[in-house]
Amino acid sequence: MLAWFSSLLDWLRSLFFHREMELSLIGLQNAGKSSLVNVLTTGSFHEDMIPTVGFNMRKVTKGAVTIKMWDLGGQPRFRSLWERYCRGVQAIVYVVDAADTASVETAAKELHALLERPSLDGIPLLVLGNKNDLPGALTTQQLIERLNLQSVSDREVCVYSISCKCSTNIDITLEWLTKHAKK
Repeated sequence: MLAWFSSLLDWLRSLFFHREMELSLIGLQNAGKSSLVNVLTTGSFHEDMIPTVGFNMRKVTKGAVTIKMWDLGGQPRFRSLWERYCRGVQAIVYVVDAADTASVETAAKELHALLERPSLDGIPLLVLGNKNDLPGALTTQQLIERLNLQSVSDREVCVYSISCKCSTNIDITLEWLTKHAKK
């Protein structure tokens, strides 16, 4: 009975208080961007994901917020497209494989090169250290240090340690995203 009432309230709120958000999901290949999209849209994790070639767009409605997500390929040949798909979004979500410590230096270099683009000034940044369920995964503080995020001062920056596979911290990720949706 309570779940039914909660669903009814969410539906009524969506009629009068609907908000939208557009965001870009970027990061190196195999970081878990498409897995995150699947977890957000379907609530389930699939082990065998095919790498994104170019980009995919998906929409999901959570409560009174519709989120349009651009899932961009992370292979070197697609990184030049990142800026184009990050212009005008309400948030840039940068996904890092926190268990692949060898790729963190490249992830930091690519992120800072992107953030230097004047067309992206002031856009909030959410960094997600994915795969925290794996041994040796970097903590939130280690990600901040290794990605040199303390040097980013021209925008809001938030960092969470998540696991798409175990749904760890997906709820706080969604909470952060919905707070940044435009009215």
